[in-house]
Amino acid sequence: MDTRAVDRLRSLIADVPDFPKPGILFKDFTPLLADPGALALAVELMCNPFRGQGIDMVLGAESRGFIFGIAIAQSLSAGFVPVRKPGKLPRTVHGVDYALEYGTDRLEMHADAVVKGQRVLMVDDLLATGGTMQASCELVEKTGATIAGITVLIELDFLKGRDRLGRFAPVHSVLMF
Repeated sequence: MDTRAVDRLRSLIADVPDFPKPGILFKDFTPLLADPGALALAVELMCNPFRGQGIDMVLGAESRGFIFGIAIAQSLSAGFVPVRKPGKLPRTVHGVDYALEYGTDRLEMHADAVVKGQRVLMVDDLLATGGTMQASCELVEKTGATIAGITVLIELDFLKGRDRLGRFAPVHSVLMF
């Protein structure tokens, strides 16, 4: 990857100490979203490794996965599948419960959103511990579709979320912190 391009994007990530709780250094990418050229560059760098890979669907988890997922789907001429919190989708769903630091959560997608034989690119803004992405991948596995890859803008590599995802597909990240 072009180091100047990566450095440009990195300069637009704001560090917010003690958010959402003390001891956490939050990586805020909203300054990047406000810069049209940087936003376009981020989308290109996230999707370029998957060009020509026959991606049928792009899947993004609520809500920040929607931001990049739809743009990547459009860039790859693929469809987009939203993964939502429980009770947000009006038709029959597949669901997966997954563990959080304290408790559990659930993700759902329409049961007919992805079908066997399709190639799916998984997208999110950030990979931390990998729980949300792992649950999203498990949703796709239920359909018999193929996970062609996982792409994120930011990876917090010290949290080792990538280690949870290796059985699904290769992980591509643009920025590592």
